[in-house]
Amino acid sequence: MEKRQLGKTGIEISEFVYGAGSIGGIGGAPATRGLGIDAEQGFNRLSEAHALGIRVVDTADSYGGGESELTVGRWLAEQLPEDVLVETKVGGTAQGINLSGPHVERQLAQSIERLGRVDLYLTHAPDPTTPLEETLTAFAAAQEAGLIRAFGVCNVDAGLLESLLSTAANAGLPRPEWIQNGFNLLDRKDEKDLLPLVDAEGLGYMAFSPLAGGVLSDRYLDGAQPAAGSRIAVAGDHYYAGMYSPDNLARVARLRDIARDKGISVAGLALAWMRAHPAITAPVISPSTAAQWQAVHEALEAELDEDAFATISTIFS
Repeated sequence: MEKRQLGKTGIEISEFVYGAGSIGGIGGAPATRGLGIDAEQGFNRLSEAHALGIRVVDTADSYGGGESELTVGRWLAEQLPEDVLVETKVGGTAQGINLSGPHVERQLAQSIERLGRVDLYLTHAPDPTTPLEETLTAFAAAQEAGLIRAFGVCNVDAGLLESLLSTAANAGLPRPEWIQNGFNLLDRKDEKDLLPLVDAEGLGYMAFSPLAGGVLSDRYLDGAQPAAGSRIAVAGDHYYAGMYSPDNLARVARLRDIARDKGISVAGLALAWMRAHPAITAPVISPSTAAQWQAVHEALEAELDEDAFATISTIFS
């Protein structure tokens, strides 16, 4: 697996990131707690990711009510993988997003206790009630104290990113060096304004939900309905709103035609497109079956030329 530079941090990351957000639940929503994979399954998935060459594990203090961080921490303590970067997020609470200085300081201490260390730190979502300078000051203090190596932001648009960058510059504070947003063939809104800004500023970009909760595979084609326990059945309205639709499934069926010609799965081709996207540093993936891991292998082996990339892009434009 190739290594890629994470913005201007000087840190190299693997071209895929393992997302541990399904351990103990699906994301941080209380309604989906306990509906993901358990700790033992999480151990196995983390080991499978490492065996494939993935060297970044992504989690959050709120995933699974804390179970995700705890499980990742136990895996790190038992396996002792020296080459793995630990990435987690702060801000998600039952009362909403909190990126105040005291909350960031408190939650980072808790995350370090659970995980053993935090290399890469992210805001989980925007906090409309806390001044940007206060949040940036808290992250800068953590970086200066050696508690984290670098920090970024999640779920931001171009306007907020511009505000963050200008606030950091005006206050003489470190800036966020990468973005983590939802992005896939069915959700390309960041291409309009955010990704050009990311490119101009030399920032990194991690893309979560690269398969749109499984819609970008063949599992829902030919009239197949979401199975009980699937991401779309459990969290479709919360995390994947608008993804599972007749129009989108028709586009995925066209993608299947191309995949068949290339001898690759639909999911493998969707990931290969993500891997070939010039603005994406690394997709965040969460395979849980052999077929899903096979799609990652296919994406790593596939090399899309400009024509194939453009053809696929046009289907989903």
